[in-house]
Amino acid sequence: MKQDTVRSASYTVECEDYVHVVEFSPFESGAAGALLAYGGNQYVVVGTCRFQEEDTEVDGIEYTTLRVFHHGVRVDAIAWSPESRLDALPKQIRFCTASADRKLRILTSDLQDRHEVKVMEGHSDYINDLVFDPREGQQIASVSDDHTCRIWDLDGSQKISFLLRSPGMSVCWHPEDAFKLMVAEKNGVVRFYDLITQQAILSLDCGLTPLMSADWCFANTIKVGAVAGNDWVIWDITRSSYPQEKRPAHVARTRLFKWSKANENIFATTGCPGKINSQLLVHHLGHPQPIMIGSASVGAGLSWHRTLPLCVIGGDRKLSFWMTEM
Repeated sequence: MKQDTVRSASYTVECEDYVHVVEFSPFESGAAGALLAYGGNQYVVVGTCRFQEEDTEVDGIEYTTLRVFHHGVRVDAIAWSPESRLDALPKQIRFCTASADRKLRILTSDLQDRHEVKVMEGHSDYINDLVFDPREGQQIASVSDDHTCRIWDLDGSQKISFLLRSPGMSVCWHPEDAFKLMVAEKNGVVRFYDLITQQAILSLDCGLTPLMSADWCFANTIKVGAVAGNDWVIWDITRSSYPQEKRPAHVARTRLFKWSKANENIFATTGCPGKINSQLLVHHLGHPQPIMIGSASVGAGLSWHRTLPLCVIGGDRKLSFWMTEM
């Protein structure tokens, strides 16, 4: 393919609200398709997706809404619990949201008549990211513009608080390294914390500001990536606290960085929403140029499928999915 061709989405799903954030569940859920949640101004919608790449009987995409959760306030971030299971009796969906009112909400449902919401308060400014403990799903970590990373129990009590030196932009908890937490700060520094000793044990510096987003590679724990300024940066944490690679990504500022879960050498970045379109770039570490360029009207959120080389971004009343063949 030509490097400068902009690809339209492989699949789209229409939504009733503007989509601020979208997340595939990174966990096996026992569902026939992938669990997906997206959040708008008032609602969180949970559904499943199947794609023709995984089931030849599907024509393109098969999307099914499981439940619409009334949220009452804009949804800014969503994290899935590993306890979400569709093959259990009763079924269980559990996820946590961060919202514009600076609160976290844990939503738990059996998709029938049991529906619980637990509101957690403590952050004094905008919450940028959150994640469940990936093994047991009994704790949640969140980072905020209030210069803290906080860890909460499911009952809403705060267990640990790390004081940061600038706004916390991203937080990652890796299933293969469950006693460490990765926290990325707007000042360009990414720190790893030991949750037993509650001490910082490693720091990485991208040498650029503002850092907007970072991710810990699901398929290879020594790789960390981020976007800062106009660039993407990649570290091998066994080698140096400075990036192994650094390249310009977007003409305007970059917004999000996410590793593919299916391939440790592929990652996606998005630009900050412009007046009309947001750019989605898919990169391969072995290629100097992006391997795919996508464009979406006012894109928001970015998430990779658990097993397929497929990513999704939200936008104005729709979800857009890109299959990235490599």
